[in-house]
Amino acid sequence: MDTHVKPVVYESLSSKSLFFSTQDVQSKMDLLQPDALQFEYTRIMMGFLLHQPQPRRIAMLGLGGGSLAKFCYRYLPDADITVIEINPHVIARRSDFLVPADDQRFRVVQVDAADFVQQSAQAFDIVLADAYDIHGLPERLGTPQFYGHCYDLLTADGIFVANLHGCNPQCEVLLDRIGCEFKGSLLVVNDPGGSNRVAFSVKGDPRVLQSLAGVRKPYGFDANAWADLVPSLARVFLASRALSRPKSKENLSV
Repeated sequence: MDTHVKPVVYESLSSKSLFFSTQDVQSKMDLLQPDALQFEYTRIMMGFLLHQPQPRRIAMLGLGGGSLAKFCYRYLPDADITVIEINPHVIARRSDFLVPADDQRFRVVQVDAADFVQQSAQAFDIVLADAYDIHGLPERLGTPQFYGHCYDLLTADGIFVANLHGCNPQCEVLLDRIGCEFKGSLLVVNDPGGSNRVAFSVKGDPRVLQSLAGVRKPYGFDANAWADLVPSLARVFLASRALSRPKSKENLSV
């Protein structure tokens, strides 16, 4: 029996959106700029570039409308990208959102993300977690075991990035679990225009998050796309600097 919810696609004169319910927009695409990141939290998630400006292997947990997948595929041409999505109905709508077809360096795999991070034999420089269903974050994708497997999935200098919803009563618990599994490595950057909270954790020295590289365009990155990212990356950069200053525990997010 198919228990997966079929998403609804709504198209206006200027955009196309993916919904699981009428309350929440899962993804949005500008019809004139189909590869652009429409939501601030997705641009904040690209803050991994301050630590890994030219990643070789990226794993994305959750496809949705493919915003991050399309952006990374276009602007990080040397990266091999694996996108994990459990819902076949979401995958079936990939062409509606111009998600690239599978090729030598890009693929969408239908599997439970919890199983993937536990069983994958390949290591990744970047793991991006943004996998939600109609009920929110699936329980299996918020356990200590899940975050521990994400830690194991990374290369020695890899970085994990998770989109969490601040309105989730368990948000602080999830952040604590991430910090614990990543041996104290945790940087939280808030989306000022929404409830999203983006968590960054590294597998290497936790102090790396206190001194992320300045907001400098990686070699070969499209100048216009980089300019669009700069304000969001600046949020990550400033949050990184704030970590190195003595503060009370409750003020360690920006």
